Amino acid sequence: MSSSLPGTRDLPASQYDLSTYWGRVKQSAEISDPRTLLVTGTGLEDAKNLVTRYKKGEEKRMTPDIWRAKKVVDATLHPDTGQPVFLPFRMSCFVISNLIVTAGMLTPNLKTRGTLAWQITNQSLNVAINNANANKTTSLTTSKLLQSYLLAVSASCSVALGLNALVPRLHRLSPGARSILSRLVPFAAVASAGALNVFLMRGEEMRKGIDVFPSISPRPMDPQADTTNPSTAPKPDSLGKSRKAATIAVAETALSRVLNSTPVMVLPAIALVRLQRTAWLAQRPRMVLPVNLGLILTTSVFALPLALGAFPQRQAVDAGSLEEEFWGRGGEGGMVEFNRGI
Repeated sequence: MSSSLPGTRDLPASQYDLSTYWGRVKQSAEISDPRTLLVTGTGLEDAKNLVTRYKKGEEKRMTPDIWRAKKVVDATLHPDTGQPVFLPFRMSCFVISNLIVTAGMLTPNLKTRGTLAWQITNQSLNVAINNANANKTTSLTTSKLLQSYLLAVSASCSVALGLNALVPRLHRLSPGARSILSRLVPFAAVASAGALNVFLMRGEEMRKGIDVFPSISPRPMDPQADTTNPSTAPKPDSLGKSRKAATIAVAETALSRVLNSTPVMVLPAIALVRLQRTAWLAQRPRMVLPVNLGLILTTSVFALPLALGAFPQRQAVDAGSLEEEFWGRGGEGGMVEFNRGI
């Protein structure tokens, strides 16, 4: 992200008010905009150079060009490492990467082999996304990564297979109700396994802690604000690693995954059941898959920023709510902040 680029000048965090939910949703929509995937390596370097020029005071105001450059940088670079996130695992590629996997898991009447294959594929993608976008101030060894991956896949497959076996035994339900439940089985598996995946992939953060920093004053949001005399104070150093901050970061990220998967796994499944009762779709069975993909895509595009905006990515908490070593060491308003990860 832009915070990782050189320069001592304070950069506005967003054009939107990140203290409000809808402000964070709008900012999340910027970060998850698939159009940023089309930016070439040269375009990224140009964006980085333009943002750096502002941070060094060579550009006096936040112009539309600088805002666009910041959007590209924020959607591409990891805020801790300053390196580009591997393209398929960026939030701007999240909907595209998950589309085929989600459609596959929603296929009705999957047998054991099909369920296992899609759950393994889904959890492999989740592992990659969670690892690529996690807080990087605490490293994860290859052995820990493999262990977390195997645990997440095992848990997901167990839930999915167990629920698939349970639904046909509910004889008291009508065939229609059983049909809807069979389509919602993947949701229970994805929601529970997705949250568990985050905890397993980022468990090392909770064991070792993540870096926390004293909060600074809110940045201006007005793109035309006169910033010809910006503060050039050095950025605050880390106050140390906090396990409590890591627990907050991981728990909020896990909940945001559930919030994202809920509409994606539920709404298209229910809508497809109703559409299949219509004469048009009943007469065109080959259109079921394209319609299903269209429903999933539409829902995913709207659901992702709504879920990501549930919690700030740069989270601020009272220093007194963390370990005793951080008490009284907060910045603005006694607060400390940390990168939650996404």
